[in-house]
Amino acid sequence: MTHENSTEITWIGHSTVMIRTGETWILTDPVLRGRTAHLRRRVRLLPEDWPARVDVILLSHLHLDHCDLPTLKKLGRDIPIFAPVGAGAWLRKHGFRQVEELAVGAIRQVEVATVTAVPAFHSGHRVPFGPTAATIGYLVEGRHTTYFAGDTDLFDGMAELGPDIDVALIPVWGWGRSLGPGHLNPERAALAAGLLQPRLAIPIHWGTLHPFGTGIRDRRFLEDPPHQFAARARETAPDVEVRILAPGGRVVLD
Repeated sequence: MTHENSTEITWIGHSTVMIRTGETWILTDPVLRGRTAHLRRRVRLLPEDWPARVDVILLSHLHLDHCDLPTLKKLGRDIPIFAPVGAGAWLRKHGFRQVEELAVGAIRQVEVATVTAVPAFHSGHRVPFGPTAATIGYLVEGRHTTYFAGDTDLFDGMAELGPDIDVALIPVWGWGRSLGPGHLNPERAALAAGLLQPRLAIPIHWGTLHPFGTGIRDRRFLEDPPHQFAARARETAPDVEVRILAPGGRVVLD
């Protein structure tokens, strides 16, 4: 089956998304384990043989819930990785052989997809003893244009990324009962949707990971944020369609 004229977005959970544009397969911030550090995965894991293909990995920053070394090693040390400035030497030290740092504005071609690094407003320090690197998002352009925010708060110039975005993958929460600086909550995520004006907004970065010892049935921070985002977006970005996906859910654009 050929995919040359379509784009497929599959939300795996948290900030991990598979973006297929044409026959190019792009994986973002992969965390594919049942736990990482103090965080536990609340939703089902994928089969052992997934994914069958990855052409490039996009890392937005080095935080543990976005850059998981065991997952990256399992995917393979020879898969090309785009990463923010400051992350390359550390990733190469851990054995990854095809790492390229991208500064904001850098553009790379990956088969039929054009990948552009864009700004993000978020801390880039890997706690407790890791390096500090920049934090970026990405535009992936092929048959359609997808914006992957990674992890960010609102930033100057966000509106300039649109209005030709087909799908915006917008973080709406995190993994705990509260958010620190440099994050979008549902209200601010709705403002971001208004600035970006995508045709479709998919909330990510919610409901997947929770700290050890927290109640996994706490709807307030595990399940409510995407619905709160959708409600606010109807007010601040009425022309934007919001699609809430369950982990493993997908959208296909023809």
